[in-house]
Amino acid sequence: MVQAYILIQTEVGKASTVAEVIGKIEGVIQAEDVTGPYDVIVRAQADTVDELGRMVVAKVQRVEGITRTLTCPVVHI
Repeated sequence: MVQAYILIQTEVGKASTVAEVIGKIEGVIQAEDVTGPYDVIVRAQADTVDELGRMVVAKVQRVEGITRTLTCPVVHI
């Protein structure tokens, strides 16, 4: 299992809606709207890195109101 944090910037006033929509996507563990340089932070998981990447590109980035994403895979060193 691979997990990652997805940091999301949204259009003004869209963070709450974006977090709500993303929270319903399969593989998303948690989606929260936050303050700071990013508007939404998501924790997601998938069986492989490839599946995680496909989820971000095919599902998360297509949510209306998102302007930029940054995916940060969780590593255990």
